[in-house]
Amino acid sequence: QVQLVESGGGLVQPGGSLRLSCAASGFTLDYYAIGWFRQAPGKEREGVSCISSSDGSTYYADSVKGRFTISRDNAKNTVYLQMNSLKPEDTAVYYCAAQWNGSSWYDGTEYDYWGQGTQVTVSS
Repeated sequence: QVQLVESGGGLVQPGGSLRLSCAASGFTLDYYAIGWFRQAPGKEREGVSCISSSDGSTYYADSVKGRFTISRDNAKNTVYLQMNSLKPEDTAVYYCAAQWNGSSWYDGTEYDYWGQGTQVTVSS
């Protein structure tokens, strides 16, 4: 059974950090580009970051560039999203997704598998 499971969300104060994990089962992450998306209440889902399957290239939305870092550990079949200097506007449900062969990292319709999401709340 193909499954992606996110973890690591929670409540954090502005300026704080969280590390999200995306663990895969039923398939090998090595061959997939892995993206992180988020959706805040009343807003559209947006692409946050992506790491490619081929050369490990990384991509970030302008809103998180310099604060978030995506990485992958193929041995653990897991992708991480390190989030630093968090802001209240980062509050959202964060999802990871796997893309086999797509042309756009930020277009969620090009992803094949999705996790169930993890809530991130940035508030004092």
